Amino acid sequence: MATPEQLVNWESIRYFLHAASTKSLSGAARSLRVEHTTVGRQLSSLERAVGVALVERSPSGLALTSIGERVFQLALEMDRAARAISEVAVAERTNVRLVVPTGFTALLTPHLEALHRDQPSLRLEIASGSRRVDLRKREADLAIRVGPIDDDELVARKLGEVGLALYVSRDYSIRHGRPIDPDDLAGHAVIGFHRSLAETPAAEWLAARSENANVVLRSREAVDMLTAAKDGAGVAVLPCFLADAERSLVRLTHEPIATRRLSLVYRRDSRSSPELRSLVSLIVRVMRGQSAKLQGIV
Repeated sequence: MATPEQLVNWESIRYFLHAASTKSLSGAARSLRVEHTTVGRQLSSLERAVGVALVERSPSGLALTSIGERVFQLALEMDRAARAISEVAVAERTNVRLVVPTGFTALLTPHLEALHRDQPSLRLEIASGSRRVDLRKREADLAIRVGPIDDDELVARKLGEVGLALYVSRDYSIRHGRPIDPDDLAGHAVIGFHRSLAETPAAEWLAARSENANVVLRSREAVDMLTAAKDGAGVAVLPCFLADAERSLVRLTHEPIATRRLSLVYRRDSRSSPELRSLVSLIVRVMRGQSAKLQGIV
């Protein structure tokens, strides 16, 4: 015995809907942009599958039979469900969630207008912070990450290197009254890294020079450390692309004291989305175009 799935197919239902709505084969053919004979074949195929006549044909057009009326209502529900499925899929594809480290959003926002012109359907959500999201669990679609990538199941595009240097506010430098030796921060107030970052190159560099310093606070967030340094709380190791732009800060190390790899990471199955591909292309272009700024080359 044939199953319901074997009896009918969506293509025949779709042709039936157009024929029933226009009340003619030629009208359905025009709306579907096919030959009227194609509409007739699909309609006959559906009637054979269900075993009853759904329309009455006459020179004046098509009229639904009583069973045809019932099938028409069910077909309308199927059409609404199909459209809803399509809308859900489009929304999932066009709403792209990007997670970036603190401070990186400002590098992208000047280019978002051009991105919208290229992909007007794209709806971009940007979240910033140091918490690492799980892309496999679809907590986000894309992530810009600093440091090594240890998941072979994800696509990782190298964007460049992020340089870090030692900074202090002009007010702090004046209050201190003498030049600050970057290699010996004894007696200074230091804005340190959160203990979860203790094994990063920048944190190790700072710790080696801060044994006799006063660590006034620790943080995972670069922007919070930047704010504290600007307010004169102490010396801090900061991303060069952020701190070099602050006139109230003085850079104490000409060369970056550490660099870390910058990557764009996403799931392999995400590449089918044209919206996501456009965003990937934009991020790669913007970040690589600012490589000197990111590295802290002066």
